[in-house]
Amino acid sequence: MEKFDVFLCHNSKDKPAVIGVAEQLQQRGIVPWLDIWHLRPGFSWQDSLDEQINEIQAAAVFVGNSGFGPWQDQEIKAFIRAFVNRKCPVIPVLLPDAPQEPQLPVFLQGLMWVDFRLQNPEPMGQLIWGITGEKPGTKPIIQPQSPTIPPKRELVFLGDISPPKRDLDDLPSEKGIGYTRLRDLLAAKSWKEADQETYRVMIQAVGKKDGDYLSSDELLNFPCTDLRTIDYLWVKYSNGHFGFSVQKEIYLSVGGKADGKFNREAWRSFADRVGWRVESIWISYSKVTFDTSSPRGHLPLATTTIGYWRDSHHGGVYSLLSHRDL
Repeated sequence: MEKFDVFLCHNSKDKPAVIGVAEQLQQRGIVPWLDIWHLRPGFSWQDSLDEQINEIQAAAVFVGNSGFGPWQDQEIKAFIRAFVNRKCPVIPVLLPDAPQEPQLPVFLQGLMWVDFRLQNPEPMGQLIWGITGEKPGTKPIIQPQSPTIPPKRELVFLGDISPPKRDLDDLPSEKGIGYTRLRDLLAAKSWKEADQETYRVMIQAVGKKDGDYLSSDELLNFPCTDLRTIDYLWVKYSNGHFGFSVQKEIYLSVGGKADGKFNREAWRSFADRVGWRVESIWISYSKVTFDTSSPRGHLPLATTTIGYWRDSHHGGVYSLLSHRDL
């Protein structure tokens, strides 16, 4: 049975941000238990957790702008008690969009939390300290290596608050596309340039040239590995504010279906939510807000190119939001 280091408890509305944290934990040698990764379809989540609960040594309870969801509340009542009884750390984690004065359950209020709204102390190092007991800066973490790669050890110190090391990102592509420039633009928060670079790499991935459009079929069947890489970078460097998977979550929440079919009402509701329409009027590309003050899911716009997401020329973006790998 696979061994896990920490149980990630969260509201489903915060899932993109929590996935970003989970991926960073993996990169630092920590193995998280996350429902979307480890719950087998068709099986009870309670039964799956019962198999693991006595083996996992820590729990992280995430709090975002959405507050606590009903499933998370049940989850807390049923399982956090088990961690407390075993004297395991239970770590409240405030996500970047958490309220200024978050309302924590009574049993969490007396615990030291990790605050991803702050840069110092570095929150990922603090979270790992809570999970492992190793204080930031006191012990290096050796990055895991693929068994097919000759051993090459690289040390990453938990106290380091510099931007993520370039070689910490695994950027696979089944089409031989390089994603280094996209990563660097996103890491630098150059959102507009990153959006344009996203269009460029996606056009390359389907074998087209700059200036071409991506069709509905090309988006629905976009190479899985490349789509995951692009989405991972957007979600990671925006702390869950941007990304195709974020857009899909919003699209489904307003009545859209992942069936590859165009639903005008759901599409308009989605556009209203992500800020592509304002007071029922479609904005122009020049009015796009290229920073995180924009609504959640506002970017990327790469698949639409300039103004190509309107009702009459929706460009098949709804097909991308139906992609099975988002």
